[in-house]
Parts: sequence; structure tokens; C-alpha cells
Amino acid sequence: VNSGAIPQELMESEFFGHAKGSFTGAVADKRGLFQQAEGGTLFLDEVADLPLQMQVKLLRAIQEKKVRPVGMQKEEPVDVRIISATHKNLAELVAQGEFRQDLFYRINVIELHIPALRERREDIALLAEHMLEQIARHNGLEKISVEKEALERLSQYDFPEGNVRELENILERALTLCDGNRISSDDILLPESAGETPLAEQELPLESYLERMEREAIIRALDETRWNRTAAAKKLGISFRQLRYRLDKLGID
Repeated sequence: VNSGAIPQELMESEFFGHAKGSFTGAVADKRGLFQQAEGGTLFLDEVADLPLQMQVKLLRAIQEKKVRPVGMQKEEPVDVRIISATHKNLAELVAQGEFRQDLFYRINVIELHIPALRERREDIALLAEHMLEQIARHNGLEKISVEKEALERLSQYDFPEGNVRELENILERALTLCDGNRISSDDILLPESAGETPLAEQELPLESYLERMEREAIIRALDETRWNRTAAAKKLGISFRQLRYRLDKLGID
């Protein structure tokens, strides 16, 4: 679970579940992530993004192995192994008072430092192929192939954000732009070759910058075709299914 992607007001419900009628919209009982992971592992990605109030509740759940669903008086026992990840320096956040020290020590039993992608370029091609397999399987697409030149271009890219999610976003955009299910070097949209205002002048994070360019290209194609999605997909040189996937991903109605 991506901890930073859950709205703060829904975090307790998402993690620990809720009872029917406990708040507006709670039309049925819901099992939280802890209950769903019972006897297994719960992976908390971007754990540093949890607000302090939620950190307290997470610490209690880990220490006492009990959770209380929203709207219920009775606690439920849980047996869950926690694995967490973050691209931030938790020790620095603890010193700044932005992350609880007790939670830090509780989850920092065994620490694995994974170097940024630019420090392990030999992994990029393997990661790219694995991600594309997942994207194809999740969206019912045929196998996606990547030309050697495209993989070489990715391997030469510095990945300023340094993480795998950046690679995944680049590949998803490439899939939108590619002809059929084969990604070429021209489909790899990187900031330095985008033909837009330089990233430094945009004052935007890389992910937001690339997403904005893609959004503008898709909306422009839709406008020019009077929002005929079939025609827009043809204009963009992608399949209708690929366009639909990107519309859902970008939240374009």
C-alpha cells in the first residue's frame, strides 16, 4: 500500500477497517489492510508520508498486535509482518520531529539500502521488462516488447528522482505513444528531449512535468476530434485500449 496516496481522513479506516454506519459513506462493514494481511505481510510504501497522528496508531498496532476498526469498541487481534519503504531519510525526519522516534526504531529492525537507479544501470532493462509484463497482464494487453535502442536510452538516463516509480511512469507513457505493442526509442519521453520548456524553468517535480505533457497531448487530440476516443487514439498513434488506460490513469473523463 502506498501510504502517501491514502487521504488522511480515510487512513484509519483503510488500515484498521470500519463498522457499517460509523461515518458518512460507510454502508457496510469493511476489513482493513491489517485484517486482510492476517498471517502474512503488509508492505507500507512511502511510510515517511504518514501523518504523526497515524504514526501513533500504527505503532500501537505493531506493538500490541491489535487494531480497533472505526466505529467499534472491541479490538481485533492481528498477526502481520510489516515491511516498509521510503525514499526519504527517516533518521533526519526523526531529528526534525516529522517522524516518531519510537516508530522508527520499531520498523528499523533490518535495514536494506537500495541504491538509486542511476547507480545500478544494469538493472534498468530487467526492471523495464518486468514492469511491462505487469502492465500488460493488468490491462489485458498482448505482450509488450521494447527495442534495444529504447532500453539503451533508458539505461543512459540519470533518473533524477532516483526511483523505480519514475521508470514505471516513463514506461506507461511510452506505451501510450507506441505503435501497437512495441516500444521504440522515440516513444521514450524524457525531459531533455521533450521539446518543451526546460524542467528547471518549470519548477515542477519530474513526475508532474511528464504527466502534464502527456495530459496536454491527450486532451489536445480529444479536442481536435470532438472527444471521439476512437479518432483520438488513431491521431495519437495508439490503440483504443491504450488510450482508455491512460484516461483512467490520468483521471480524464
